[in-house]
Amino acid sequence: MITNSITAQTKVWFDTDIMIGMPDKVAREVDDGITLIMALKQPQIQIVGISNITYVDYGYTVIHKILNWHNKGAAIPVYKGSTFANDLGTENNATSALYLALKMDKLTILALGPLTNIATLVKNHPDIIPQIERVVMCASRTPNLPFNPGNGKLNVFDYNYEFDTASMDVLLNSPIPLEFAGYEPSSYTHIGNIDLASLDLNNEADKWLYEIVQPWMSLNESLFGVRGFIPFDCSTLGIVTHPEYFTYYEDIPIKVIYKKNDAVEIQPDKLFKNFLEVSYEFKTKKKVKYARRALQGFEEKILETLSASR
Repeated sequence: MITNSITAQTKVWFDTDIMIGMPDKVAREVDDGITLIMALKQPQIQIVGISNITYVDYGYTVIHKILNWHNKGAAIPVYKGSTFANDLGTENNATSALYLALKMDKLTILALGPLTNIATLVKNHPDIIPQIERVVMCASRTPNLPFNPGNGKLNVFDYNYEFDTASMDVLLNSPIPLEFAGYEPSSYTHIGNIDLASLDLNNEADKWLYEIVQPWMSLNESLFGVRGFIPFDCSTLGIVTHPEYFTYYEDIPIKVIYKKNDAVEIQPDKLFKNFLEVSYEFKTKKKVKYARRALQGFEEKILETLSASR
């Protein structure tokens, strides 16, 4: 008996605060860029559109650079979104394009940065909510979990949530299925120089990636005592493309809790703040899917994908 092994691709909208290689006083994070490269090489998904948020002019340029190197399929449109992630409810090119895309197809939205673009769409166009299959994002934590990468020298904060808490509130108060893969599962992966040895430095794209991550690795070494970095957003993509490489809390209540800041060293003006947490002890109506841990083998999947032609 012959069976059809071809499965339908998951249609994905890719929303990102990509900053890889952006000129600045200090190196900018590289995980959005690495995640986009990975996503373009995954046969399980079809990226129907890309939007960006914060530093949108630079992001627009670097997204096209990555697409020119790594996109081997149909052209993928790119749209500029919210410039500062502080204008919830203000339409932009990204929200308009996402609305039209959802009119045509149900989509999974992969949200790798602050949620302003996505929440603006939901707030302004509630009619489109049934077309959103799920929003998968890099945020949230379990109670009393510090974001403490490296050797424990410094706590960091829940950037994507804290940068625009109002937009997260819009999604928490919506019926849209939400999935989270942030610091906790990502902390089980780490990429250093040895891990990137499989890149082909005679290839323009690979050489660019290798060189662009070196300042980010150096910055991480100075802050956290370990050369290399956690590729946070790769886990967010991973629960879409490789869900079997993660363990989860299913249908777990989610809640915003105001309490003492555990990252006051880098947020000295915030002695207290909101935390976005999940726990089965909460009595909230909103329940989500929360990735707990990346299993052995997922880091290898990241490295295999980066060094592979699609």
